Amino acid sequence: MENYKWKTVAKRAVYGISIAFLAVQFNGCKNEVVKLEPIDGIAPKVIAHRGAWNKDEIPENSISALKAAHKLQVYGSEFDVQYTKDSVLVVNHDNNFKGLDISKRNYNELLQKKLSNGEHIPTLEEYIKIGRELSGMRLILEIKESKAGEKRTLAVATKAVEMVKRLDVADITDFISFNFNVCKEIHRIAPEANIQYLGGDKSPETVFKAGINGIGYSYQVLSLRPDWIKDAHKKGMKVNVWTVNNESKMKNMINKKVDFITTDEPQRLMEILAL
Repeated sequence: MENYKWKTVAKRAVYGISIAFLAVQFNGCKNEVVKLEPIDGIAPKVIAHRGAWNKDEIPENSISALKAAHKLQVYGSEFDVQYTKDSVLVVNHDNNFKGLDISKRNYNELLQKKLSNGEHIPTLEEYIKIGRELSGMRLILEIKESKAGEKRTLAVATKAVEMVKRLDVADITDFISFNFNVCKEIHRIAPEANIQYLGGDKSPETVFKAGINGIGYSYQVLSLRPDWIKDAHKKGMKVNVWTVNNESKMKNMINKKVDFITTDEPQRLMEILAL
């Protein structure tokens, strides 16, 4: 798929011209026709944030959201990993699950609650086993910080890496975390892994020196520091931007030549990239 930059070329569209080459942007009350012009490089790849859930109101981080992301044919589906009191890795964005503190509850206690579609909270093992059958889609595994502290958080990272290796999905799994020590630990025990640091407070140079081969920073950070995108690329690092749901922001990051865009609106982003 080609990458594109957006350029204003006219104030009015000529009737009948192919929509494959034109898009309409709104600037106040005026319509502007925007032409897509190919530029060197590859278009950013789409990562569905917590799976594809927004359009059909599927629960985030659910098995259904994972399958829906695969149906859209996105590059990857992101999900979050937490640790229960009895050391079971589960997939959930927050430490709180339906009013239950995951870090203080055994897994069987969490099974008392259901997601809105009737599914139970998935274990990481369940999630991975289904994910590995969804050919062509990468698993973007985020290690969340444990409320029990740094030692517990690092234990989550270690156990997650071990499970990825045991289930033979290392070749389709990328690791991400806001915790810099977690990223460094994953690199130590799995030096071949793709890892992105999410914090946004460190330069690509600092991240690179730690052995981490990617950054995944917020739109706000990369908008203020577009030079970090170029600096990372010069070092052979990959750049992801999160969580971009606004169309104009998507286009801005496409023009900045990021490698990945993480979004709650994967279908819309794929439509933009297909123009």
